[in-house]
Amino acid sequence: MSEIKRNNYLKVALLGNPNSGKSSVFNGLTGLSQKTGNYAGVTVDRQEGKSSYLHNGNKVTFSILDLPGVYSLFPKSNDEEIACKTLLDEKENIDVVVIVIDASNIKRNLLLATQLIDLKFKTVIALNMIDEADKQNIKINIPELEKTLGVEVIPLDSRRQIGFSKLKEAIINAKISESLFYDLNAVYIKEYNNYKHFILATLASIKNTQTTQLENADKIYRFNTINYIVAKSVQSPEQLSSKKISSKIDAITTHKIYGYFILLLVLFLVFQFIFFISETPMNWIETVFLNLGDLIHNNLPQGQLNDLIVNGLIAGISGVVMFIPQIAFLFMFIGFLEDSGYMARASFIMDKIMRRFGLNGKSVIPLISGTACAVPAIMGTRTISNTKERLITIFILPLISCSARLPVYTLLISVMYPNSKFLGIFNSKGAVLFLLYILGFAVTLLTAFVLKKILKTKENSFYVMELPVYRWPQAKNIGLMVFSKVKVFVKEAGKVILAISVILWFLSTHGISDEFKALEDQKIALENNLSANDNSVALKKIETEKLERSYIGQFGQFIEPAIKPIGYDWKIGIALITSFAAREVFVGTMATIYQANDSEKEIGIKQKLLIEKDASGNLKYTPAVCWSLLLFYAFALQCMSTVAVVKRETKSWKWVLVQFAFMSTLAYLSAFGAYQLLS
Repeated sequence: MSEIKRNNYLKVALLGNPNSGKSSVFNGLTGLSQKTGNYAGVTVDRQEGKSSYLHNGNKVTFSILDLPGVYSLFPKSNDEEIACKTLLDEKENIDVVVIVIDASNIKRNLLLATQLIDLKFKTVIALNMIDEADKQNIKINIPELEKTLGVEVIPLDSRRQIGFSKLKEAIINAKISESLFYDLNAVYIKEYNNYKHFILATLASIKNTQTTQLENADKIYRFNTINYIVAKSVQSPEQLSSKKISSKIDAITTHKIYGYFILLLVLFLVFQFIFFISETPMNWIETVFLNLGDLIHNNLPQGQLNDLIVNGLIAGISGVVMFIPQIAFLFMFIGFLEDSGYMARASFIMDKIMRRFGLNGKSVIPLISGTACAVPAIMGTRTISNTKERLITIFILPLISCSARLPVYTLLISVMYPNSKFLGIFNSKGAVLFLLYILGFAVTLLTAFVLKKILKTKENSFYVMELPVYRWPQAKNIGLMVFSKVKVFVKEAGKVILAISVILWFLSTHGISDEFKALEDQKIALENNLSANDNSVALKKIETEKLERSYIGQFGQFIEPAIKPIGYDWKIGIALITSFAAREVFVGTMATIYQANDSEKEIGIKQKLLIEKDASGNLKYTPAVCWSLLLFYAFALQCMSTVAVVKRETKSWKWVLVQFAFMSTLAYLSAFGAYQLLS
């Protein structure tokens, strides 16, 4: 009898085929006790979570590692390779492997299961989506399945949270009991000491005729064995109702003509709703921060600390936090499309178009997920086995408008169209946002087409996908995903914005010239000697002159000649520089700069841009300037995290530099064209 680890702690690996419901099982086991990191040596998301269970009066804690989805332990993509290597890495100290199997498609899922059982892991099978199997009238003889495989099989209904207590009990039983493994090894695997050596040899890229032949022979043997297991344990009707319903829906959603219009309509409605339903919470958040700043300004002693908190920290952070509702709704819609099964259809119908541009259907999911964030989308290209197609996808992904651009887009579009509708019902702001995303997608395809002609390869590509049945998305799964993504966004962006806000506040409120010191004295004199009604105009003029003579003002004026042709002044120039760390910093920077430049603290950044005047007394943020900024941010590679992950994934600074140069040139020329045409 084995014992549970010291302190009643077990490390559990969660493994399964894509679309087997593995994420639902992970969420059901861990809830909010999740964290995101990276696998050692690679920038691929590593999801880990905690769970606990009371076993014989003792609390047992599970550390659950959610591995990337795989079909087999003989990987065909980098993502699958990472999952397999992590599983077989002795340093991971994995105690129990939970294999998640789609109960409505046992035959396809058993290839991976039999491979893992033969590796002699302490194993439990989580027979997920048992409710779907019941709907399809699929009868599963679980005792017979357990007897044949030699491991415990636990039916789960993750939608209604049924079976998770039994799964936790089975994990403990698997660890403390001696399993009666059913030996599924083929007798012909004798060139290696055991099956694990065979797998490791393949993972180590010892790819020769011998290992390839063994791999093929192994699969043939396993599929024969699986046919035997399924025949004994599973009874399926010839016509499955859920698949029939999905097929009827697919006749429309994947139609060679209608399918594209439906996809465009879905995306259009998503961006309409993003603006429509997020406007109220955004205004509420902005008001809270304005009131907080006013409260601190009036109650803390006047001085440097007061100014830092109000004009530095609160102004900078509020410029990003107020956009959390839009970002959360974007992730929610993406989660809805993925969980329902429609995202797989989008990938399927776009495959034919993608091939004309040097890509394939597997590129679609990274491109669509790139609307949330380019970093995990670039990591997701590891599923693309063709090297040329993977490199092209990585190169074009940052051109897809991501959630970090959303605060910039929202602010500038709101300035151009403060209150506007078209056709009486549609929101103009949502329509412009939709057009920006479509524009980004169109440019990615054109860029991919050019790269297709430049890059040469002899590799052949293929695209195989099994479309899952349509399912009603699980609110809990989507909620957990949104919470996790927003948490990471706030945490990662918050650190950058906090640091930049403090630095900007200092650089915008300090200077070394005599003129700056004289202006500071004038400001103090006005505040002490004049009433609020008399000094507002004079104070605003002094604040503007102070900002121009500050450290940051001097730097902004230094770079102004280079950006003047595209409609920007030195204030915008400062925001351009700081937002190279992360695009969303643009809004926080603008909020900090205009707060330092304004004695009126009770209005938000949007209102300040609406009334901002240029040197000639005309409104500064005209449609020409706003469109110039929109196009610049649509195409510029202003994200250090993206630069880092591209370097890691391509293993080449050359690829990064070419990408940066191309996108910067495209951004500047697009901004220049927009400004000159609309001025």
